[in-house]
Amino acid sequence: MEYRIIFSVQAQKLFTAIKDRREQSVILTRIEKLKDEPEKQGKALSEELLGYRSIRAVGQRYRIIYRVEQDRVVVVIVGVGRRKEGDKRDVYAVTQDLISDLELADDKLY
Repeated sequence: MEYRIIFSVQAQKLFTAIKDRREQSVILTRIEKLKDEPEKQGKALSEELLGYRSIRAVGQRYRIIYRVEQDRVVVVIVGVGRRKEGDKRDVYAVTQDLISDLELADDKLY
């Protein structure tokens, strides 16, 4: 079974912010591989990013953070960026902030 790939608006913005077109190409190739058995790729994340997975791209420099929705047969890309541990621009920190903002927005709807 092949999964469909969807980019969140935030992930699309993070991806287009990558200026090097060769790096973008390598990242897209890696994302394409998620169409087959995405739950067996990368590593499961914990704590604030529980339920999400992460794979490496462009060597060790970039991370792609995604969520698998089995019922819809979809892989949702929620974050793409450089791994800069301890930096506020680290892909995990940025994605965590974006997800927290979404959860707050969802809470305000009720």
